[in-house]
Amino acid sequence: MSDLLFPLPFILLGWAAGGGSPGPATLAISGTSMAEGRTRGLQLASGVVLGSAIWGIAAALGFSALMMSNVWLFETVRYIGAAYLLYLALKSLRSAWVGTSVKPAKPARIGAFTKGLTLHLTNPKAVLGWGAIYAVAMTPDAQPQSVALLFCALIATSAFVFLGYAVLFSSAPIARGYVRLKRLFDLTFGVLFGAASLKLLTTKHTP
Repeated sequence: MSDLLFPLPFILLGWAAGGGSPGPATLAISGTSMAEGRTRGLQLASGVVLGSAIWGIAAALGFSALMMSNVWLFETVRYIGAAYLLYLALKSLRSAWVGTSVKPAKPARIGAFTKGLTLHLTNPKAVLGWGAIYAVAMTPDAQPQSVALLFCALIATSAFVFLGYAVLFSSAPIARGYVRLKRLFDLTFGVLFGAASLKLLTTKHTP
């Protein structure tokens, strides 16, 4: 793609590193995969990927710029996302406190796919990340087909990373470790989700 400012492998490597770094999505995927198995983990990861794709398309259409120029829109999404992360933190901390054993997963009120989708759609930093990658990686006069091709490459990379997390953390050795150290994992996830919520709450809007 001649509209790219950097070689595509370099862009995708940076995108994969950012997506795979510890954050709300990777925490939820790894925790769900260890606790509830590979199928649920893959479902949640698929929801995250769809949420990422929605934000990627929105950013390509200029929605990231709209959010940056409208404080109320950015703030609304930010507070919803922070509240959801806080809910996940309290849920994990309660599980650590009570010390419940690992049991077969019961039908949840909210499906794993929907949970992953909600998690990513309530993170305004995701659409800003997409907007930033388009701005940094492409020339100002990039053609729509070049933007579309870059989007496809990036979302394929995201799918590889997030689905890979589900496969990795649902592997037998890690799952056995989770069973033995469930309270420690729950405490860790609770603290990390709480930190993510606080970080999102303190994110400053910079138009």
